[in-house]
Amino acid sequence: MGCYDCCMRCLGGVPYCSLVATLLCFSGIALFCGCGHQALTETERLIETYFARNLQDYITLAYIIQYFQYVIYGLASFFFLYCIALLAEGFYTTSAAKQTFGEFRSTMCGRCLSSSFIVMTYVLAVLWLLVFAFSALPVYFFYNMDATCNTIDVLTETPASINQLCVDARQYGLLPWNAVPGKACGMTLSNICKTREYRMTYNLYIAAFAGAGITLLALLTYTVSSTYNFAVLRYLGRKGIGARC
Repeated sequence: MGCYDCCMRCLGGVPYCSLVATLLCFSGIALFCGCGHQALTETERLIETYFARNLQDYITLAYIIQYFQYVIYGLASFFFLYCIALLAEGFYTTSAAKQTFGEFRSTMCGRCLSSSFIVMTYVLAVLWLLVFAFSALPVYFFYNMDATCNTIDVLTETPASINQLCVDARQYGLLPWNAVPGKACGMTLSNICKTREYRMTYNLYIAAFAGAGITLLALLTYTVSSTYNFAVLRYLGRKGIGARC
């Protein structure tokens, strides 16, 4: 066998779908965890500076933010290891299905392991769908805040009306109802929207939301490619018909 044939055979065993999903998963998790962690830190700073004067008013929020940051550390570690395991499983199932390495075949233990990964990835995708929806909440909050600021900028010639335009952090559950001031109105709110901290936090939440979407796409790609390979191993493996995922 020549060098070209050997290289083509090796490339034929590469699980391209799993490889693409792994790259998507790594990039999505890096975006979600990195931007989400920094966005939470900036959110605490914004609340402390503009919406709460007393430490006791936002101490609960500070603990919740710290808790979510620890969760982010755990998610980053878990997905890094899990994506590597899924990529290895993709190499195994693709090589077995395509019979890339001669007499190499799938075993009963291997098929059980593949089916376990399929179920785990499917459950993880459903759970991550909830994370994806949850990550849209801060984007919604900052979008409403930005829209209110734009309205204030349009109505700057009528100060009496713009003072009635407010964003109340207490309505979103970020602060208790007895927090002072708890809200920002009029030109005060407009000035907040023009700060670097606000713009950076808004963009970070958008990036984290996009990262969650990329990760969800990666998990769905894993599920589809793994299910396809498993079906080929079970029904068509003995006939030598191979998978390409």
